[in-house]
Amino acid sequence: MERALELAAKGRTSPNPKVGCVIVRDDVVVGEGFHPKAGMPHAEVYALRDAGDKAKGAEMYVTLEPCSHYGKTPPCANAVVAAGIRNVYVAMTDPDEKVSGRGIKILRDAGIEVEIGDCGDKARKLNESYIKHRTTGMPFVILKSAMTLDGRIATATGDSKWISCDKSRKFVHEMRAEVDAVLVGAGTARIDDPMLNARLENETLYPRRVVVTKSGNLPDLKMFHEPGETIVAVTGGALPSLNCRVLRAENLKDLFRRLGEEGVLSVLIEGGGETAWSALNEGLVDKVVYFYSPRLRGGRDAVPALGGEGVGKVKDAPRLKNIEVSRFDDDICVTGYL
Repeated sequence: MERALELAAKGRTSPNPKVGCVIVRDDVVVGEGFHPKAGMPHAEVYALRDAGDKAKGAEMYVTLEPCSHYGKTPPCANAVVAAGIRNVYVAMTDPDEKVSGRGIKILRDAGIEVEIGDCGDKARKLNESYIKHRTTGMPFVILKSAMTLDGRIATATGDSKWISCDKSRKFVHEMRAEVDAVLVGAGTARIDDPMLNARLENETLYPRRVVVTKSGNLPDLKMFHEPGETIVAVTGGALPSLNCRVLRAENLKDLFRRLGEEGVLSVLIEGGGETAWSALNEGLVDKVVYFYSPRLRGGRDAVPALGGEGVGKVKDAPRLKNIEVSRFDDDICVTGYL
């Protein structure tokens, strides 16, 4: 199952889940596969093709319950039955109501022994965005920020390049590559003029770019000329006439609801402090990823990682759980869930 999870992580599958599959016969791996992209065959199909005739009487380890419905591909559960698999080990059931337990029922009705739960926590973490979307209709929201040790993301003059190190910034591009949309506030868009693409070693990817603005007053930004889609979400004021798609939204919650309806599974919030606090204050953030540079910036008017009014009492402050700490050269990265 660990190997199946490793394979699953290779896919860029939104709006589908990441799934990996390993087939074992007589304690030897005879087939492997993963779902690479929406619209392409699922993990079980690739693993069965890899195994060929050796699949008959073998065991299958799969990170998510085999699908039971016709979408862009036929049901995987039927293919598993037809191949003569003897035992299936499933890390987690599928939260999608179109599947949820039906795939497992098909297998068991065909006489296949099914066990559920091996590496379930790891499988759920791998597909946390998919699970959130399928169970609530809302995207999984990650709040990312890079700051000095005293919590500043920019000087009073707006200078912010570069707070974090090269390795940290490289990791952020990998984060962008894994999400459906990257969101910033209008202030960050005006000052930084970011492209918000994912520049990887061998390719550049273009998640949706979203700029949230109250006034609708934005300059002609670089992101308006990048491949892919740029969305300007206007919460008040006039609608801009720019090279973008304009959405009128009452607030961030309304915006995320609409993005979820369009099949957006995940949103990465990259700034600034006011937008970050609004998302936290509205209870929309699921995960926080903070990068701390070993610098001390200071300054009463320097820009904090979180703006807004903040909380009145320490006991009311949002508290993270399941904390993980990692290093990128001298930078410290803290990840946690709300």
